[in-house]
Amino acid sequence: MADIRRLSTTDADFSAQLQALLAWESVSDAQVQETVDAIIRDLRARGDAALLDYTRRFDRWEPASAADLEIPTARLAQAWEAIPAAQQSALETAAGRIRAYAEHQALSGWSYVEADGTLLGQKVTPLDRVGLYVPGGKAAYPSSVLMNAIPAKVAGVAELIMVVPTPAGELNELVLAAAHAAGVDRVFAVGGAQAVAALAYGTATVPAVDKIVGPGNIYVATAKRAVFGQVGIDMVAGPSEILILCDGGTAPEWIAMDLFSQAEHDEDAQAILVAWDPAYLDQVAAAIDRLLPTMERQEIIAAALRARGALILARDQEEAAALANQIAPEHLELSVADPETLAGRIRHAGAIFMGRHTAEALGDYCAGPNHVLPTSRTARFSSPLGVYDFQKRSSLIMASATGAATLSHTVSVLARGEGLTAHARSAEYRGQGPRG
Repeated sequence: MADIRRLSTTDADFSAQLQALLAWESVSDAQVQETVDAIIRDLRARGDAALLDYTRRFDRWEPASAADLEIPTARLAQAWEAIPAAQQSALETAAGRIRAYAEHQALSGWSYVEADGTLLGQKVTPLDRVGLYVPGGKAAYPSSVLMNAIPAKVAGVAELIMVVPTPAGELNELVLAAAHAAGVDRVFAVGGAQAVAALAYGTATVPAVDKIVGPGNIYVATAKRAVFGQVGIDMVAGPSEILILCDGGTAPEWIAMDLFSQAEHDEDAQAILVAWDPAYLDQVAAAIDRLLPTMERQEIIAAALRARGALILARDQEEAAALANQIAPEHLELSVADPETLAGRIRHAGAIFMGRHTAEALGDYCAGPNHVLPTSRTARFSSPLGVYDFQKRSSLIMASATGAATLSHTVSVLARGEGLTAHARSAEYRGQGPRG
């Protein structure tokens, strides 16, 4: 029997219980931080030599030289040709849908000219080079390759560098095939904090990038946080989360399996159901008990449900929506009769899955929107990964002679008020009329 807590919004201590349930610090281990800092220092000091040492130590294989760390693009094509046709078709379908969605996100530059001839605008430019971290070994996710690489390519990123650990030298064919399908430019068989450091600072073999994206373990997450500022990063992600709001009209087995779909990621994953029908919560609890023994990852699911899962009874749908905004989940399912109206009440969620037939798993693989989403309540202020994360914006300002004369007075008053006389005189010179 699954041990998942039952809460009610009418409980006297509900707020405290919910706060404890949601509490998560994604990178908090001081020993991990010290280890990562040491690796970064070593990598910056010794470059490829350090990268080779860490690869031998952590990935347990012996590259003869730093050149052996790069996986040739021909090897990616070979992996593509070697995988079954069904997997090729699935990757092509997913890639096509992700690309089509991403193309709607691309930002364009713009400008306008004021009455006096002054031009103002914005120039949009893709990043030059992006690093993509892909987990290796047991945690091999070709879907993450597509979700991270395709928006970068749609944005116009010139060079996409992928790093992937290869424990015992073992390559994951599906990951390599996904890299081929997504148009990754170069791939290196390195992982961990050392791979993040190599991407951030560069070595003789691994080129330095402008931004690092992609998921990883606590060492990778800690390293990404440590190098932020030297490079951009997508986010420091916590465990996967799902929150489901259901009016009781969806098959309990469907909802139980949706909860499982997040809980099976790892023991820290969070799966929460909010309903306003106590009998329905009983039905879902029964479905959980019935279906859990059939799951391959039963122990992981059970541990996640026990540690961070919950079935919550709300007073009504309005209160459930308020809870959703408080929780600000990574994934939010609105399994109700009128999901579009309910979606209008949601302010904070990474991705919103509307209707009884929209399993969150569709978003993980092939619906089209990105599955790289804000976790740990960061949906309050951040967004899914998208094309815009691989583009940057520059302001355009071209003052006409008339505009310079008009604006120089404003500059003069404000700059002198701040005691910045050179600012004031720089503008005043232009305001006196053309010299050039």
